[in-house]
Amino acid sequence: MVNGPRTYRKTDPADRAARAAVVFDLRIAGKSYRQIDTLSQDPNGPTNGRRISTTTAKELLYEEVARRIDPRVETWRAVEAERLEGSLQRLDLLAEKAWVILDTDHVTVSQGRTFENIADPGPALQAIDRLIKIEEQRRKISESLRKLFGVDAPQQIEATITEMTPQDVELQELLNEAKAKMEAQQARLLGNGGESA
Repeated sequence: MVNGPRTYRKTDPADRAARAAVVFDLRIAGKSYRQIDTLSQDPNGPTNGRRISTTTAKELLYEEVARRIDPRVETWRAVEAERLEGSLQRLDLLAEKAWVILDTDHVTVSQGRTFENIADPGPALQAIDRLIKIEEQRRKISESLRKLFGVDAPQQIEATITEMTPQDVELQELLNEAKAKMEAQQARLLGNGGESA
């Protein structure tokens, strides 16, 4: 390598916070992550040409939302919730259309001829596949809404810690020794009983 390896540069926290604020304001203005990516590449844009990729924009946005205690956070949540609810409504319309296709009888068409008595399962299978994909999208949107409003509470794990005193350890050792002696004695008795019979 002529110039040598590229050195790792850690992002300045103040610069990252400033970029997070820009992303936050652009999202409140209704810009998508892709639009933010495009705007950030413009030398006259909000970041003076310093690109913020869609992935980085998402990370910065979530950091900024977590950092802020600001009425604009509620505005952002409302914008996001409205967008997600709009997506759910569009999915409902698509699902209705898929159900219509699924409930309709389809006839086979081959080389321009229709065969009335031969059912074509293709459209029904495609409708089923589409309904499955719609349900997956609904689940993802539901997860996003739960995260957005903090409904998913952290799971509580109950753990029991038992302290053992030296006396407890000594007692356990005595019990283990007595058990071992008893098992050895039982084995001898069973061994002797088998030889005399």
